[in-house]
Amino acid sequence: MARLCTLSSGSKGNSTYISYNGGAILVDAGISYKSMIPLLDSVGGDISQIKAVAITHTHSDHTKGLKTFLKNTKIPLIASEQTLQTLAQSNMIPETTKTFAVSEKGLAVDEVFIDFFKTKHDAEGSGGYVISLPDGRRAAVCTDLGIVTDEVRSKILGCDTVLIESNHDVEMLRRGPYAAQLKLRILSDTGHLSNNACAVELPNLLKSGTTRIILGHLSEENNTPIIAKSSAAAMLDSIGAKEDIDYILTIAKPRNAGVTVF
Repeated sequence: MARLCTLSSGSKGNSTYISYNGGAILVDAGISYKSMIPLLDSVGGDISQIKAVAITHTHSDHTKGLKTFLKNTKIPLIASEQTLQTLAQSNMIPETTKTFAVSEKGLAVDEVFIDFFKTKHDAEGSGGYVISLPDGRRAAVCTDLGIVTDEVRSKILGCDTVLIESNHDVEMLRRGPYAAQLKLRILSDTGHLSNNACAVELPNLLKSGTTRIILGHLSEENNTPIIAKSSAAAMLDSIGAKEDIDYILTIAKPRNAGVTVF
């Protein structure tokens, strides 16, 4: 049985646990090691089964707990070459940690294949992952996008489960309290994906075989779970798709583990 468990999702920290029979991959470690253990326990996760931690990019909400995690577990680290270099320069990688640079060619770890795709987010080496599991199922972690490029789209189409960014409602962001410069950064092609931009991608995902959709990295200031889900569901309804029949749509919470079985 394959499971994708969002341990934490949002600006305060991101970490996703993808498990399969006998193993697991952790994507990002943006929460403290101390916080991660009970969250893993709450979803029936086992830290001893994690075969690698794959980091999407260097922003602190994805790496905050990485050094302590690596020090305590001795688990290998996977990231793009640029991300590994930045992490090393920031003294985030213990000397005993084995590191593996991943490119668009991907790499094999244990019984899974980890595919990498570049994203336009404003961190050098930023990317996302598609995890191909032993039973043939595939799960994508696809946040901090800015925009959905052709490369991103080609990688995630056909995945059984997709965790995709639905960061903000554009009008909430424009009318909200953020400084003008920060608003422009979020709205830019190297910022974050809006609810509407996310929703546009969902019909093609569904048509390609995706049946589990998780909306992630929601802004606590410029979005709500109801608004994000309504935007996604309306787009899928427009093509005649029925929730809980043709697809399952869930929201990744900021710090409350959720489980998607696929």
